[in-house]
Amino acid sequence: MACWRTTADGVEVTVRVTPKGGRDAVDGVTALSDGREVLKVRVRAAPEDGAATKAVIKLVAAAAGVSPSRVALASGATARVKVLRIDGDPDALGAALAAKAGA
Repeated sequence: MACWRTTADGVEVTVRVTPKGGRDAVDGVTALSDGREVLKVRVRAAPEDGAATKAVIKLVAAAAGVSPSRVALASGATARVKVLRIDGDPDALGAALAAKAGA
């Protein structure tokens, strides 16, 4: 999928976050206005003091089947569109994310 790409030691996934979304969930893959594909996620946490980013990291880690300590924010600390780096086997991570995203 275009919303994540493999790296030497894992994957980088681009997510679009909806904070205060009522529930923590992966809502699939969507396209931004510039054509980029992103993994659409929503979290209950408010975007205050990094709470929403921490919730996104936990949610994406669960979706990928890894511990949150293996997920790091690569860019977008205060933006709705974030890039997360997940350490692990790229093929397994890609398959887990594809299954969770409904691809």
